[in-house]
Amino acid sequence: MYDGSGRKIDYLRVSVTDRCNYRCKYCMGEDGVDKREHRDILSYEEIAEIARAAADCGVTKLRLTGGEPLVRRGLPDLCRQLREIPGLRELAITTNGSLLGAYAAELRAAGVDRLNVSLDTLDPEKFRAVTRCGELSEAIGGLRAADEAGFTGTKLNTVLIGGFNEDEIPAFVALTRDRPYSVRFIELMPMGACAAWPEGRFVSADEVPRAVPALEPAGTDGVAELWRVPGWAGTVGLIRPMSRAFCARCSRLRLTADGKLKPCLHSDEEIPVRGLHGEALTAAIREAAAQKPERHHLCEEHRSETGRNMNEIGG
Repeated sequence: MYDGSGRKIDYLRVSVTDRCNYRCKYCMGEDGVDKREHRDILSYEEIAEIARAAADCGVTKLRLTGGEPLVRRGLPDLCRQLREIPGLRELAITTNGSLLGAYAAELRAAGVDRLNVSLDTLDPEKFRAVTRCGELSEAIGGLRAADEAGFTGTKLNTVLIGGFNEDEIPAFVALTRDRPYSVRFIELMPMGACAAWPEGRFVSADEVPRAVPALEPAGTDGVAELWRVPGWAGTVGLIRPMSRAFCARCSRLRLTADGKLKPCLHSDEEIPVRGLHGEALTAAIREAAAQKPERHHLCEEHRSETGRNMNEIGG
């Protein structure tokens, strides 16, 4: 399946819920989200049907996101359904890690291949501040549980925030010394709660190799530029939606929890797919791919064009 710019579209991110047990400052307001009724979000059976249709269209990689996907009851059951889809090569989950202590082993047994764990600071007090309610020990415990469950290639997603965590860059990179983690630094995007933040909060990923001169380029992984300290076990990824837009390498569509396909994270274009079946569903998926814009306009507008917060779309 190809979009209008000739990009191969083979990756679907699925938000299974817009709810989260954290209230991260760059993601949502202090009061959290307006809670949807259960009937207003896709059932697991609907998600599985859409995922099967997407696989028929050429999608080979599926990632479950939220909100926080593990707050939705029975997620391992969905993972087992998805793992049975012919043609699906990778099933992954993005999580804040706080609930992995309880679910890591079950997720691995259900067929989940890989985890992305959001971790924006290694300082317990700063962690409480940015999440408004979380404990760093929960996330670290979740990482440990993931390792014990047999997950490998775990990616740690760190949003770079000026005046908050750029001083921790060396400590994050040091996590790759002995463990095969991929620590990925993501430039803060002006959307939702942080769109009106002062300019100083938005720092370039160039700060990473500046802070750790031993880093050397090591290729790419999807939209991430890879770096590594020679001889260390893991890698460092730089994801630059602001300073070096990677739209030409984007291969994904996004499915919101309420059943809309988004061709681009930062576009307000959405294609409803809930209630569609068979050829109508595959046609809508191909339409979403065809409508994928050539690029976003974050740099010109300094504001995302989407009308949703990040927790509603999926990280």
